[in-house]
Amino acid sequence: MTAHRPRRPDVTTVEIVGGAEAVRVSLHEYDARWPAVFDEHRGRIREALADADVLIEHIGSTSVPGLAAKPIVDIAVGVADITAEEDYLGPLLAGGYELRVREPGHRLVRTPERDVHVHVYGRDAPAIAEYLLLRDHLRADADDRALYERTKRELLERRWDDMNDYADAKTEVIDAIKGRARAARGRP
Repeated sequence: MTAHRPRRPDVTTVEIVGGAEAVRVSLHEYDARWPAVFDEHRGRIREALADADVLIEHIGSTSVPGLAAKPIVDIAVGVADITAEEDYLGPLLAGGYELRVREPGHRLVRTPERDVHVHVYGRDAPAIAEYLLLRDHLRADADDRALYERTKRELLERRWDDMNDYADAKTEVIDAIKGRARAARGRP
């Protein structure tokens, strides 16, 4: 019989471990090695979380062939219970990742080199479905892929003191692209 472990409620504030970081965001042409980097880290995550049934998906611009991207491979991991950090956070940290963000419904761990970001959510979190909707649409739609790349290039003409500000600046275009993706799938 398995012992019942009480779950604590999810965190209620955003914790940025190490504080805000000034970054230089730059786009690189698509690198055919990015899927291999994802595959390596998918194996590393599976090994670290061997006792858990997890979803592991390559997300973000590095997951879209032909799309210029900042050279950071983003990975979404869906776990059974985001509030049960003891089930996933310790194993990921032991696997060589560092905690960067702890916020309601989301944890971000990354490599010390900062070239791989692992976004951990509850398995059924809407954020995962949204990432996959955008990824799959950009893989299939050359016009929206070009629009997204053009938007990123225009935004990079500005100075960004925090990566989150750059990400927020893309929201309007991303939302429009996801709207077209939903329409193409016949969903509201």
